[in-house]
Amino acid sequence: MSEVQVSPEAGPDGQPRLATAQPTVADVVGATIAALGVEDAFGVIGSGNLVVTNALRRGGVQFHHARHEMSATCMADGYARVSGGIGVVSVHQGPGLTNTMTGLAEAAKSRTPIVVLAGETPAAALTSNFRIDQHDLVESVGAIADRVHSAKTAADDAARAYHRARIERRPVVLMLPIDIQPQPAVQTEPSKPPPPELSPPAPDPRRVKAAADLIASAQRPAIIAGRGAVLSDAGAELEELGQRIGAILATSAPANGLFAGLPYALGISGGFASPFAATLLPDADVVLVLGASVNHWTTKHGALIDPRARVIQVDTEPQAIGRNRPADLAILGDAKATATALNDHLRARGHSEQGFRTSELQAQIAGGGWRHEDYQDASTEEWIDPRTVSIALNDLLPANRAVAVDSGHFLGYPSMYLEVPDARAWVFPNGFQAVGLGLGNAIGAAVAQPDRPTVAAIGDGGAFMALAELETAARLKLTLLVVIYDDAAYGAEVHHFAPMGHDVSLVRFPDADLAAIARAAGAKAATVRRSDDLAVVEEWLVNPNGPLVLDVKVNPTICAEWLEEAFRAG
Repeated sequence: MSEVQVSPEAGPDGQPRLATAQPTVADVVGATIAALGVEDAFGVIGSGNLVVTNALRRGGVQFHHARHEMSATCMADGYARVSGGIGVVSVHQGPGLTNTMTGLAEAAKSRTPIVVLAGETPAAALTSNFRIDQHDLVESVGAIADRVHSAKTAADDAARAYHRARIERRPVVLMLPIDIQPQPAVQTEPSKPPPPELSPPAPDPRRVKAAADLIASAQRPAIIAGRGAVLSDAGAELEELGQRIGAILATSAPANGLFAGLPYALGISGGFASPFAATLLPDADVVLVLGASVNHWTTKHGALIDPRARVIQVDTEPQAIGRNRPADLAILGDAKATATALNDHLRARGHSEQGFRTSELQAQIAGGGWRHEDYQDASTEEWIDPRTVSIALNDLLPANRAVAVDSGHFLGYPSMYLEVPDARAWVFPNGFQAVGLGLGNAIGAAVAQPDRPTVAAIGDGGAFMALAELETAARLKLTLLVVIYDDAAYGAEVHHFAPMGHDVSLVRFPDADLAAIARAAGAKAATVRRSDDLAVVEEWLVNPNGPLVLDVKVNPTICAEWLEEAFRAG
């Protein structure tokens, strides 16, 4: 990387490539990020990030240009969640960065490692229209603000941003001042080797012993795993622990799929818990919580954990422990490392208990999910019941699929009825509870795993917010099924406020032909009003060759079971 060769030949995009004998700072930043193993990047090109993005591409990175920076950030978020790697985004300074903010806030709250390459106005350009305090803006939503400081540090600065995102599991925004970008780079390669792989934080052995003592006293233990357990890849260790102590297994909503297919797994704990799971979880006398915040969503405002139950909470972040519910025993440590330590300790003690794990309960769990709950189908000639369409889609899709779920009134239906094979196939961008992120996340997930279908489960409100990215999905020819739960309203507000007598006309909209809009953007599309209309999905699965958009006209009179719990949270 010490020299960029002059070449009149075309670049990867078929366009003439401009190069100089001495690489610029922008060249070095792009080349450094590419050399760290990045395969895909997302973004929207402006004058402040064109050169660095072209350098990424010359380094072998496939660049997927979106229509809006927020969606590009969501694409990188979904890509990182599914791939387990680092998402990369490239945006212009000023408005290019401000456009990322909602997606950036979601990635920060969900601890998704992404690197945002953002142009920045020169320090001396006090009257630039693009000038804002980018550093404080980024930090205000929980992301890390970093900067390329000089031509002497360009490679080190780029490498530092990448490794911080990886190690700290947070979004890092690397500012690229536009007066520094074109300077000849003095440093063209990082001066230091990459930081060594870190061992996950190990728990205090004394705390492990105390937890083992508490678990050994349990007759009916439960394990609830959150996104922290997904990030540490703790599923196998937690199942081994569950077998040893006789525990039932559940996850927070963001960790859905971690225990997929296991016989004593109850699915999601919280507002999306099946009635059977909601009855069984409060029977636990010891609850081991790993990498989950035990918030009101996961506990259904405390109803799913008996007040007399002893709670052991494990997390890598001290401030997360006891924040939402008191913990009887706190363990500061990685979920996988702690589960391994508990397994080792209990094995050495010869501990093995049946606990909840009986053949009778196994059969009850198998028949106790949402799929087996009776409901009165509220489909009509005009509308389809959202439960009915969700169950039908679950049956039509292959087992190997990914699902990304936007926020909104509908979000419980895909969470309850659409199965995923593992936690990396589940993308739940609801840490910020923002509508409009799901389509971008799904596009990123589909780029990360192109050989399986990805489902974008979104509402009509979120669809309109991210409408331009239907063209992106069509242009990229993604195997993406976009399911729009279309009730022609912001349904959550309708169902919450209308019963109180409030005027909800401002959150209702005329019915729109979203299928026609999707076709205009280059996608295959269909309107769904009854189960028979889903035959188009079977046809699409034979030869996808691009996205299929379903404008599913769901019955707007149905109020989701979990909605009351959601509004209790404020």
